[in-house]
This record gives sequence, structure tokens and C-alpha cells, in this order.
Amino acid sequence: MLKSILSDFLHLVYPHNCEGCGTDNLNKGSFLCARCLCDLPETGFFSVADNPIEQKLFGRIKFEQAGAGFYFTKHGLLQHLIAQLKYKHNPEIGRYLGKLIGYQLLETTRFKNVEALIPLPLNSQREQFRGYNQAQLICEGIATVWQRPIFNQSIIRTVNTATQTHLDADNRWENVSDAFSIIDSEQLKGKHVALVDDVITTGASIESCGNELLKVERLKLSIIIVGAA
Repeated sequence: MLKSILSDFLHLVYPHNCEGCGTDNLNKGSFLCARCLCDLPETGFFSVADNPIEQKLFGRIKFEQAGAGFYFTKHGLLQHLIAQLKYKHNPEIGRYLGKLIGYQLLETTRFKNVEALIPLPLNSQREQFRGYNQAQLICEGIATVWQRPIFNQSIIRTVNTATQTHLDADNRWENVSDAFSIIDSEQLKGKHVALVDDVITTGASIESCGNELLKVERLKLSIIIVGAA
């Protein structure tokens, strides 16, 4: 009885509501109720060769497999979650989304040879302001269910690039060209790694960072994205 009263009191003081519909009928540690989770639009790309992400990157970067877990649409549920993660200081959403991606990866054999996860490095000034790199949190979530080590100090962003949000494709590429640098090639040598990010639009950042990684001897590269815009 006392435990139930305490639980009700804590819920009153610190409400835990679904980010989709606002209901409080959801599991502890989840950000979506069962209905909204089912409404989150999965792509199925991780299990399909020549999917739209692979088509987008083909000829621009050498990769083994690539895919995104969900469709990212304007004013959609995933856009809301990503905004909460990146602009509303809600880091646990990153780990939550990572877990959802991890479960999708468990259901396919296409990415089974990936040995490590690499979060796309963030502009250092933006990371300091935000307090975290969202791609790192996504990697942490993935790794809890799809167990892979995270190499978060192998490559860094050496240029504090402007935000990509309002740039067209050509300017996005120019903005991130030569923005990354390998700092631990020995850790990467001969490994099959997956570069991880939150949303792919033009793919300019993935292309630039991925091609820098591919300078490492015998490295193989795959791409894992949460949302496909």
C-alpha cells in the first residue's frame, strides 16, 4: 500500500507521459505508449539490399550495408522525438531510439559482421552547448541490445561547421568537406565499423566522415541511421 502511494505521489510530481499522445499508460523507461510505438513508421531497410539509403549513398562512398530504421517526416512523431533529443535536453530519448534500432538490427543478418559502432562526431561547440552528442547516445542505446563496442575517440570533427538544417545539398557538402580527422587508426585498422547518426537528408556528413574513415587500412564501413528524411 505504502509503495503504491509513493509511486502515485512521484508520478504526480514527476509525470511520465507518452511523447506521442500524452497518455500516462506506458512502461517505465519508455517514451512512447504501445499504440504510438506501433505508429512509429518503420522502414524495414536494414533487411533489404539496395534500399533507398543505399541508393542515396551509392557511388559517393564505399560501404558494405546501409539503412535507416524509421521514416522521418515533417511534423511526424520521429521529428518530435529527435527535436526533444537535440533541442530540449532530453538525452534519454537518444538511448531509447538506439534501443529500438538495436532490436531491428537483431532481426537481420545483413549487419552481423559489424564489429564496432562509431557515432558521427558533432561540432565541438554544439556538443558543449548541448551537453552530449546525440549520435553517441544512440550508439549507447543500440549497444545495450545489439552488443557492439563504441569507438567514440577514433575520429573527430576538426572544423566547427555551421548547422546543416537550412543549407541545400551543395552547401551541405561544402560545409562538411574536410571536417573530420582520424586520431586512432590502429584501433580501426582491419575493422568492420558502422557509422551511426540520427537523421540522413542529403548524406553529406555521412559521406565526408565515412570517406575519412575509409582512409584507414583494410577498414570496412556500414551505415546505421535512425531516421530517413
